[in-house]
Amino acid sequence: MSMLAEGRPTKQEENLIMPDNNLPTTHTGNRALIVDEPLIFEIGSPARSGVDLPDAPDVESRLGGLDRSEPISVPGLSEAEAVRHYTRLSRQNYAIDVGLFPLGSCTMKHNPRLNEKMARLKGFADIHPLQPMETVQGALKTIYELADWLKKLTGMPAVAMSPKAGAHGELCGILAIRSALEARGDAREVILVPESAHGTNPATAAFAGYKVEDIPANDAGRVDLDALKARLGPDVAGVMITNPNTCGLFEPDMKAISDAVHDAGGLVYCDGANFNAIVGRVRPGDLGVDAMHINLHKTFSTPHGGGGPGSGPVVFSEALAPYAPLPFVEKREEDNHFYIVEEETAEDHHNSSFGRMVAFHGQMGMFTRALTYMLSHGADGLKQVAEDAVLNANYVLRSLEDVLDAPFGKSGPCMHEALFSDDGFANDLTTLDLAKGLIDEGYHPMTMYFPLVVHGAMLVEPTETESKAAVDQFIGALRSVAKRAKAGDELLKSAPHFAPRRRLDETLAARKPILTWSEPEEFAEAAE
Repeated sequence: MSMLAEGRPTKQEENLIMPDNNLPTTHTGNRALIVDEPLIFEIGSPARSGVDLPDAPDVESRLGGLDRSEPISVPGLSEAEAVRHYTRLSRQNYAIDVGLFPLGSCTMKHNPRLNEKMARLKGFADIHPLQPMETVQGALKTIYELADWLKKLTGMPAVAMSPKAGAHGELCGILAIRSALEARGDAREVILVPESAHGTNPATAAFAGYKVEDIPANDAGRVDLDALKARLGPDVAGVMITNPNTCGLFEPDMKAISDAVHDAGGLVYCDGANFNAIVGRVRPGDLGVDAMHINLHKTFSTPHGGGGPGSGPVVFSEALAPYAPLPFVEKREEDNHFYIVEEETAEDHHNSSFGRMVAFHGQMGMFTRALTYMLSHGADGLKQVAEDAVLNANYVLRSLEDVLDAPFGKSGPCMHEALFSDDGFANDLTTLDLAKGLIDEGYHPMTMYFPLVVHGAMLVEPTETESKAAVDQFIGALRSVAKRAKAGDELLKSAPHFAPRRRLDETLAARKPILTWSEPEEFAEAAE
């Protein structure tokens, strides 16, 4: 199915885009540097090749009758055509190097190029997990030093570096909790998850075999402490709490929550995805947290995974440290060398490990980038990271609360992200319509419809890496679209109008995505 004709603007949109109707439209569908790029199958043809290859020698096949009997239906392109195609597609991507990323609870901060340079050093980039330990002392020292930084920043005595990402780290923490409870003969079966927690928390608890029960939020957007205490009992293994929570608010009762859970025989897991708001300012260990994963991509500037590299170390309290997973790196003072410990040991904290999360440690490139970020900032610099992130978010909140409803705006300052709702939009306009209109302003939309406790939620996180000028420009764009939504501008229902593609059918795209290309008859005939 060709996509060349897909997403053409309507006549109303044409008038919006080009008010002078005497201007001609282009037959290509292109608008200056916004190219209506076809599929690669539509550029090339299976009937031709971009390179000249000699005829295959007439030799006896060794494929045992599995020789291909039909041509491969892949397009033949020249080098220039292939390079142009992927370059044009890349220019239609939105990335942190293009503009501000306002995704709440995701911390899409700038990735310093210094970090990338360090990660590409030959000793790090070419490392292999099965190399002899004496040949990778620098890498092991990097892991060891990064672990030491994480323990000091969180006030926790132990850390597991092997989990690959945030949700993987959650599972690591919950498995350690399960192991600790089973070791004392008190397995328990329920995990409590507040409404304001991250969405992966209940999924992780359920995956680990626990029953999940919700704890409501109070009117201020925080955990209802009385409701939590009322539910605690001998069947509750622990609580999974996000602090700062997904309403962008700090939980002032965190120590009281931890004390109540501990008094009831449970343990406390903290989702560390929002650590960026408190790094250098608050140590979770001082709040009674027993386990917390740390997203290196959210707090320490390593790239987001996107299905590729990731890292989610987990810090542990004294109560859970013996159950941390293998392997881990230790330094032996007798020879000043670093070693990977693969088995349980009575030394340090790993004498009752629940086992492994993965065969090897987490992603080396992420470790290198994160430690580079820490060393380049220092302890005072990391503290400023949190302060600037919170300052930027509160600036956004107070600059927009007159045009967008801020459900918890009167609860005091927010942390690193500002939360708004769709209350006050006219003509059945929705958060989705505002988000699509923001695309026309040149920005990736903020997180939408999350957290679930707020109707039509819009969660905005500017991060500390954006200047006041950049934040002001974003605020101006969002104010403009918000005013249109409150005025009932019908054009928002068909936005975006200036993007390479028009609005998709969100439901159809999610339920019946077209992920394969069907070869047109003329291509098949040409191949024959």
